[in-house]
Amino acid sequence: MYHFRDTHGPVDLAFTDRFGGVSAAPYFSLNLSISGDDDPQAKARNHRLLLDDFAPGDRLADAYQVHGNTVATAVPGHRPEADGLVTDHAGVVLMVRAADCVPVLLADPEAGVIGAAHAGRNGMVAGVVPATVAAMRELGAEAITAWIGPYICGGCYEVPAEMREEVAAVEPASFATTTWDTPALDIGAGVVAQLARDDVVVIRASACTRESSSLFSYRRDGAASGRQAAVIRLSGDVEDLIA
Repeated sequence: MYHFRDTHGPVDLAFTDRFGGVSAAPYFSLNLSISGDDDPQAKARNHRLLLDDFAPGDRLADAYQVHGNTVATAVPGHRPEADGLVTDHAGVVLMVRAADCVPVLLADPEAGVIGAAHAGRNGMVAGVVPATVAAMRELGAEAITAWIGPYICGGCYEVPAEMREEVAAVEPASFATTTWDTPALDIGAGVVAQLARDDVVVIRASACTRESSSLFSYRRDGAASGRQAAVIRLSGDVEDLIA
């Protein structure tokens, strides 16, 4: 069920893999998408399985991801069009989904503020991750740590040469070349560079989605790909920490 899971003071976070759910092939098995052709009941069951294991009793806050830079304050039960979510409330699970894009989880445990961002190519260019950091700081965050989850690596993410030039003009760190020597982008490297400029500590929990059979990848599998998720929460202990 998990590619990576960690506890950082009152912060729990995880990046899922594709195992431990109930979806049938080709989405086998923990498909956490909210769109696509997979059985809606299976997807709903997958979400319940994850939440029951990761944070029993907590409420889910997620979004319709649109590859932009809008950041929303999380409201459980309300699904805005956004690619970043923030909260300073305990008991709320923030979730973003990806199949090749870069999932980012962020936290200032002492301030009791968390965030989650989905950064695809357009979102990285638009600055969704810096926007999420800024929204967290508006809630009182200061010393922020970011965890970078699985995404398609620069050695696999082939793009037209013109696109590489356009994106790298905005974020030079994203310039890459595939392992077969064609133009590529490394969106994760671009996100890390953006976080460094914002004085955010980065922890890599990444793997290449296209190369790993334990992860969903749209570039590898097309419409048959499901979605993994990045989830983060504040436990009730945060209230004691900041009291």
